[in-house]
Amino acid sequence: MTKVSAYAAQNASSPLAPFEIERREVGPTDVQIEILYSGVCHSDIHQARSEWGPALYPIVPGHEIVGRVTAVGGQVGKFKVGDLAGVGCMVDSCQHCDSCAEGLEQYCENGNTQTYNSRERESKALTFGGYSTSIVVREEFVLRVPESLDLKAVAPLLCAGITMYSPLNHWKIGAGHKVAIVGLGGLGHMGIKLAAAMGAEVTMFTTSQGKADDALRLGAHHVIISTDRAAMKAARASFDFILSTVPTTHDLNPYLATLKRDGHLVIVGAIDPVGVHGGQLIVQRRSVSGSNIGGIHETQQMLDFCAEHGIVSEVEMIDMQDINAAYERMLKNDVKYRFVIDMASLKGEPKGESAAD
Repeated sequence: MTKVSAYAAQNASSPLAPFEIERREVGPTDVQIEILYSGVCHSDIHQARSEWGPALYPIVPGHEIVGRVTAVGGQVGKFKVGDLAGVGCMVDSCQHCDSCAEGLEQYCENGNTQTYNSRERESKALTFGGYSTSIVVREEFVLRVPESLDLKAVAPLLCAGITMYSPLNHWKIGAGHKVAIVGLGGLGHMGIKLAAAMGAEVTMFTTSQGKADDALRLGAHHVIISTDRAAMKAARASFDFILSTVPTTHDLNPYLATLKRDGHLVIVGAIDPVGVHGGQLIVQRRSVSGSNIGGIHETQQMLDFCAEHGIVSEVEMIDMQDINAAYERMLKNDVKYRFVIDMASLKGEPKGESAAD
């Protein structure tokens, strides 16, 4: 085992603080990565504060990880020392169920292993995420990061990027489609960039007039203020596809009314949206669906697509020591549009306590 510096939450109410964890030794099919940048996702807050069910403490969050390969196992064929590499929301899955066989490890029928707040399949040791200086992951769950992209701004692609790319890809969005994105945040801004690059005509739904100029700058063709009843009425039956990124409870009915016949509204944000009126679905054969990140193959496809089109996230860099303040700012929506931690700031940090399984 190798001792590694990290930041962790010890319980649901404690701030994140310096902590020492242990990473397993590099096995035959493992890749070891020096973490250079780690994105900060809103789900990091939910899990650190045990808001999505009982958490496994100590928690080292972070599932938007990019860095350089520092060691590989003897059976690894896709990576070599010095390569740029990334790790997203998963580090393992059963590899034999129907979903895994189809490259949809995020829907593993035996449960995938999350990058943090989970347990390794064999050892049952806690998984620890990217708020640390290095990580060891099996080759099948490591991603190639294109050299042409700004590395620090790549990190959020591994969650926010794939969360938006996967439904757009699954529903084959492209030229000729009219797409709307609900909510301009970490997810929404990536949705604009990706849908526009796919050739769709993109509209941003937002409650904030102040976000209109930003949405247009990011690539949206139109902006609708969703509290403007006249604008919402004018948009009825306009869209082929809507991606809802709003993370809180909200009424879907006004957005459903803007779908064409056979249109799809896909939820990637809220766990408990409200207002799905059956009549809205029946009269125009509309549908409401959900989508969860993407499989490893699709995530690699997304990274390559972003390299081809020069797409990265809009980021604000922080030091590891500023993570608790960043969490508070995120809760106030005070970030454009994703925090990314420069992990060089963790080197030389006091070790703190040590992890125990």
